[in-house]
Amino acid sequence: MGSLFVSLFIKLFFLLTPFFVLTVFLSLTEGMEKAERRKVALRTSVAVLIIALVLYYAGNPIFATLGITMDGFRVGAGSLLFLSAVSLVSGKRSRPEPEENTDMAVVPLAMPITVGPATIGTLLILGAELGGPAEQAVGAAALVCACLTVAGLLFSATAIHRLIGPMGLAVLMRITGLVLSAMAAQIVFTGVRNFMA
Repeated sequence: MGSLFVSLFIKLFFLLTPFFVLTVFLSLTEGMEKAERRKVALRTSVAVLIIALVLYYAGNPIFATLGITMDGFRVGAGSLLFLSAVSLVSGKRSRPEPEENTDMAVVPLAMPITVGPATIGTLLILGAELGGPAEQAVGAAALVCACLTVAGLLFSATAIHRLIGPMGLAVLMRITGLVLSAMAAQIVFTGVRNFMA
């Protein structure tokens, strides 16, 4: 179970695209006081945790209700994740601007920047493919830890930016894209292989 937890934690951490989120967070909170920035970080972290956990446990009910096979969803979600990875590697991933009269901690920071379409699909698959309550509990714990790690990055955003600078963040963002592209390829391959079996 320990190796499963570590494996899932690493996958989920990169799935939340923490360094892209950090870049957007710094941009949107530029000029804010330290206390206000911390409040935004807290609201974003809580929103991400709630949304991610709901999606994690919603996979099986959604697939059963819509009559979608897991392997069909794997191919679709894997393709979306690959496109997201390419945009990170190329540095061309767009960031939505906050709308008036909305809490930017929830929209767009929590959704769709941290939990975007590709992340939603992958979370649904991860939650549905883990068999048994024990494995699902390990997956949920890994998800909570990944969300808390992203929260830690947001709370330390100024210090991290000062330490590694914009170039360091850009490099880490591209590394994230490479990891996500490998995850996407694996998800699609699993779906296609199961279709062919």
